[in-house]
Amino acid sequence: MNRRPNDPALDPRARQLLRALIGRYIHSGEPVGSQTLARHAGLDVSAATIRNILSDLEEAGLLSAPHTSAGRIPTAQGYRLFVDSLLQVRPLPDGEVARLRSELPSGSGTQALLGSASELLSAMTRFVGVVSVPKREQFAFRRIEFVPLDAQRVLAILVFADQEVQNRIIQTRRPFEAGELERVGNYLNAHFAGRPVAEIRATLLLELRNAQSEMQALLAQSVELAEQALAPDGDDMVLAGQTRLMGVQELADLDRLRELFEAFARKREILQLLERTVSAPGLRIFIGEETGLAPLEGVSLVTAPYTSGGRVLGVLGVIGPTRMAYDRVIPVVQAAADALGDAFHAGEGE
Repeated sequence: MNRRPNDPALDPRARQLLRALIGRYIHSGEPVGSQTLARHAGLDVSAATIRNILSDLEEAGLLSAPHTSAGRIPTAQGYRLFVDSLLQVRPLPDGEVARLRSELPSGSGTQALLGSASELLSAMTRFVGVVSVPKREQFAFRRIEFVPLDAQRVLAILVFADQEVQNRIIQTRRPFEAGELERVGNYLNAHFAGRPVAEIRATLLLELRNAQSEMQALLAQSVELAEQALAPDGDDMVLAGQTRLMGVQELADLDRLRELFEAFARKREILQLLERTVSAPGLRIFIGEETGLAPLEGVSLVTAPYTSGGRVLGVLGVIGPTRMAYDRVIPVVQAAADALGDAFHAGEGE
């Protein structure tokens, strides 16, 4: 997880009190007072001593006191210290891991896998599940065919190693005869099937520069068609369970909800946030303002990359209130990332 080096140093008694307070607040959603902590924190000290420790924690920026209550609630900094050094996380039970893997079967196609993953994340946490779509150029393609549409438009049909089929319309500089398109398709299938898309474009250009005259025409045609047919597609992500946040007490403000749902609709900012985690190994947690996005200041995002064959394909995660049960959400996200990556890996090998 993304630990912070400047966490305030706390003595064991203060750490235990902070852990107990945040645990009670996550459970109840109500500010926690010293009398409650005296009963539940497991410390053999007076309520007055507890009040003094709470004052110190508030001064350190870890707690705040709502105006309407004598109790205290955690701040984003308090949650950060909690998840980094006070939280005890257990692996997801075997039965729930089995459920994830059974509902993310290999061979079902990328879009179906991503949709299932986001729905499962939402169902298992009761918050929003989000999965970034892998970049198409990361996958090998199995076959490509070209079909003439009219004078300067060609339909490219691509079948990828993850069972995904894409149709792309290419604008050409000149008309192509059906025989020319067949030769180009046969050449690409014979020489490049099973190789990543980005590698194919680069190899074609290199071969064109080094080709003998009798090969130049075919290679030039292949480059013209492949540059568009195998071009990177747009990034995107799959969301599920946005309406679950409407019942969250901390997000009841209509203006805040509207901003959050507008961010979901735009996707761009959230996708950029997910992309920040691609190169970072392991699970990451963004709490409130740590996201750097104003609409997400009242929520937390727990993310993990999913991989296949050592390649990071994308990122999945859960968006929920800062008052979420992190000990529950974290193992669900990690197990889902492992299961999704394994499903992709198995599907590419089929």
